[in-house]
Amino acid sequence: MKRDVTIIVEGTPHEWPKRKISYAEVVTLEVPDYPQHPEILYTVTYKRGHGNKPEGVLVPGASVKVKEGMRFYVSDTGQS
Repeated sequence: MKRDVTIIVEGTPHEWPKRKISYAEVVTLEVPDYPQHPEILYTVTYKRGHGNKPEGVLVPGASVKVKEGMRFYVSDTGQS
């Protein structure tokens, strides 16, 4: 039985039911109206990821495997 993992997005815990999370899914957790404003770019970084890639940057269109306690940081790049 697969259980949800808890990920942290900008300090807020979120239960996540899938094995991976995409750039858009991370941004939407932090910025709920992101799908209505896809022209706004965000920088998404993560820490405490899986062994061979414990930290990195998530770019639009990419996804990353999640693990318990993984942390994501979302910042507005200021470009539109």
